[in-house]
Amino acid sequence: MNSPIARQQPGGALNELTFAVERNFEDAIQHELGRWDAHGIVRRLWRRDKSVWTGADEDSWLGWLDSVEEARTRIRDYEDFANGVKRDGFTDAIVLGMGGSSLGPEVLSQIFGTNAGWPALRILDTTDPEQIRSLESAVDIARTLFIVSSKSGSTTEPNVLKNYFFARVTDALGSRKAGDRFVAVTDPGTSLEKTAGAKGFRRVFHGSPDIGGRYSVLSPFGLVPAAAAGINIARFLEIAQMMVRACGPDQPPADNPGVRLGVALGIAARQGRDKITLLCSPRVTTFGAWAEQLIAESTGKDGRGLIPIDGEPLAGPDLYGKDRVFIDLRTEGEADPAHDRALDAVRRAGHPLARIVVRSPEYIGQEFFRFEFAIAVASAIMGINPFDQPDVEASKVKTRELTAASEKTGALPREAPVARDGSFEIYADVANTEVLKKAGAGDGIVSWLKAHFARIHAGDYAAILAYLARNDEHGEALQKMRLAIQQSRHVATCLGFGPRFLHSTGQAYKGGPNSGVFLQITADHLSDLAVPGQAASFGVIEAAQARGDFDVLAQRGRRALRVHLRGGPEASLAALAAAVERALI
Repeated sequence: MNSPIARQQPGGALNELTFAVERNFEDAIQHELGRWDAHGIVRRLWRRDKSVWTGADEDSWLGWLDSVEEARTRIRDYEDFANGVKRDGFTDAIVLGMGGSSLGPEVLSQIFGTNAGWPALRILDTTDPEQIRSLESAVDIARTLFIVSSKSGSTTEPNVLKNYFFARVTDALGSRKAGDRFVAVTDPGTSLEKTAGAKGFRRVFHGSPDIGGRYSVLSPFGLVPAAAAGINIARFLEIAQMMVRACGPDQPPADNPGVRLGVALGIAARQGRDKITLLCSPRVTTFGAWAEQLIAESTGKDGRGLIPIDGEPLAGPDLYGKDRVFIDLRTEGEADPAHDRALDAVRRAGHPLARIVVRSPEYIGQEFFRFEFAIAVASAIMGINPFDQPDVEASKVKTRELTAASEKTGALPREAPVARDGSFEIYADVANTEVLKKAGAGDGIVSWLKAHFARIHAGDYAAILAYLARNDEHGEALQKMRLAIQQSRHVATCLGFGPRFLHSTGQAYKGGPNSGVFLQITADHLSDLAVPGQAASFGVIEAAQARGDFDVLAQRGRRALRVHLRGGPEASLAALAAAVERALI
């Protein structure tokens, strides 16, 4: 029997958080909350005591605790910047970033929409030529502001995108005016800051070196795009500060909204419920992708972690194993009776459920801080350093090796598929190839997929990793494959577009528990785009990222198969979806 627990949180008007959990789960939560209270762990966390986690360098990455307060001292600066953007009549503002630099602004873009008289806020976090070309065709280059966002200043994607669009703006307006269409958000002293100075960027905003990317949405990395879009920064931060106070050091753990959510997730991990299923309503769907990165990169390492499941439609309880926790997030007033009935069935089946209701769009800042605090707490319970991402760098190294080779020859090193079937080329490393052939993989695509999916077991998750343009058509075809796997194997499923997910769930896929079964999908580029000043095109860079990603999955002993679509995705993605369905019979 589930026992719902609803609390009105202290500290002013807060988004509502309600828990529904079974008695043994609730007892474990209460015990852990008592431990945090007895040992003053919340106060230690606020004092930057790294022993709360692993005693490594966690104390160097806690600037996000003060990011709202710090931002409130700079409101005039944000307002001056915003007024200049409005005065100059920009129609669009495009964030060129990855991971923490793009996912937070994407949430703000969706939940606030476009304000009258202000630019539409758009996000570009890919190297896919088709997606870049699609966005470029949707805007007036001469009236677009570009926000180049990179903490390190050296991240591949924002830098090549900056080079591409700077050349396009120069073509349209001339070199003397081009710099005024660009803003940089980066940590002090980076190469991006130097480039901004040399090219005459409109502004440079500095991030804080003690705030990691996935914890940066309430810092300039989220607030500069928000200001450009005409969001009331003062009001947004005032409301977010209510959650900061509610999560403060003097708040009892049992009444602390960040601690309560974090303890629930930490207890779930202990009990084997390591799939955090994010159910975000239509008004806030992009929040799931932001939370996905926060959860995966923070906890997915050292062979452990919480695996976030975003974008998987709610199903009947019979499709879920005992490895699930559900978080339902919606804005106030959004009603979906069918969803509520399905959610109630999941709750009655004994799955832990947290429900969060966001009071209005400007209250989304509270959830940014609540989740940041909660994941820091969950990581402490799990004994994990939430602020490093050791396995993200492994893919970057492989990608750099491949792109360096292409700079010399103009193409990536040749590779040989293990099988071909019409428009499909199939790739796997030696170990996976041997296992799959023994399981019946032969010449046809269906035999390889059938052998691969047979490796999915209870407690696993299946992930489709697609290096394709992120658009509705591709999304629908990939979601069809995803749901076929879920319904056939009754396991959690993930869907990520590359290279975007490399800076997000890619950490957990490589460094977290070895419970993932991965299908990577790549495709030919029928029309590529050149990167100014480089031999490697966008298509070559994307292919290098996919191959680097796949190589590291194989090195980590992951169950991984890659299918390459010759002739491009439009020609064969539907055929692949049909092959997936046949393989699952």
